[in-house]
Amino acid sequence: MRYILMTLVVVSQLAYGQSIWDSAHLALVKQNLQLPVYTPAFDILIGQAEKLMGQRPVSVMMKDKTAVSGDKHDYLSLSRYFWPDPTKPDGLPYINRDGVSNPELERLDRPKLSVMASGVTTLSLAWYFSDEEKYARKAVEMLRTWFINKDTRMNPHLEYAQIVPGQNGDKGRCYGLIDAYSFVEMLDAVQLLEGSKSFTRKDRKRLKDWFGRFLEWMLNSAQGQEECRQANNHAIAYDVQVMAYARYVNNTKVISDFMSQFYKRRMKKQINPDGTQPQELRRTLAFGYSEYNLSHMIDVFQIAKAAGMSSEGLPLLEKAADFLAQYIGKPVEEWPYQQISGWDEKQHELCLDLYRLYLLDPDRTDYLKLARAHLPKRFSERFVLLYGQLAETENGQ
Repeated sequence: MRYILMTLVVVSQLAYGQSIWDSAHLALVKQNLQLPVYTPAFDILIGQAEKLMGQRPVSVMMKDKTAVSGDKHDYLSLSRYFWPDPTKPDGLPYINRDGVSNPELERLDRPKLSVMASGVTTLSLAWYFSDEEKYARKAVEMLRTWFINKDTRMNPHLEYAQIVPGQNGDKGRCYGLIDAYSFVEMLDAVQLLEGSKSFTRKDRKRLKDWFGRFLEWMLNSAQGQEECRQANNHAIAYDVQVMAYARYVNNTKVISDFMSQFYKRRMKKQINPDGTQPQELRRTLAFGYSEYNLSHMIDVFQIAKAAGMSSEGLPLLEKAADFLAQYIGKPVEEWPYQQISGWDEKQHELCLDLYRLYLLDPDRTDYLKLARAHLPKRFSERFVLLYGQLAETENGQ
């Protein structure tokens, strides 16, 4: 096999390291929490963790509807942009309204998955930075409820993710695999938890077993293979998830195989030489989906960096960033494609992407300057704990 994107140099850290976070950076931040550049973000993190302490852990058993399998342990979600057909008495089958979210999805499992993963991430970081064991205990309680306890755990598959009522026998679609993307960052947080007393060896084994089965389903199920064949952001998100899960369970072959194909199979097909992403630009949220896909690609490069692999596809990634960056600070009217909502939010997220790209390529100081100029409340966000470089934050902000 000829490796186009990544030269694979697997180091010992691969078996236990994180995917998109830098453990050395987190350790440095922990040593410097008393500095003004980090203290506000740390205080906010602890405040968020405190709010979670009294909350009941969520599970897939809390939904008021069950998948057609009849097993409530099966994850169930609704396709975000599908709505009842107003011309049909029962509304079936649902029809697409691209870019407009159906509030019905709040009643199923997708919001609960997000709440759980976000909660585990917040509490794990709070434990790591504060050494307060109570935060680790709460994070482990959430993990056990969602993944481990027999009465509440989710089955390790997404066969009923993003259903469209009235279509395909109410079974899930390949696009539903993206629902689990928040597991990627959560697993980096779990790696921190392994230093706590609350996260036991038994917990670790059971969670790794769950993700081993989940990875197998992602790779071998019809939905997983169909998602892998997609031509847009879903394929990139699929790759990130597969590599992150493989990294967590120490499946080095899967990581190597996916990394070696990424440039040719994904980037060259999704990014034009001028940096445009044609599959994303056809959407009603063209800027948002272009940024979304860019952020997933950055995650791939961060996984490569964490795994000790050198990246050769960075110039094309930066082309995609350059195309979007020219619209930072401009009104949505100057964007030559559709963006029916969320312009300011996505501009903000693009600035975070540019900062992460600067960390991957320190020669691109223009990315750093753009991020500095357009990111409000620079020190009040968790981002500064995860990625903010001490020298840059001290000298530039």
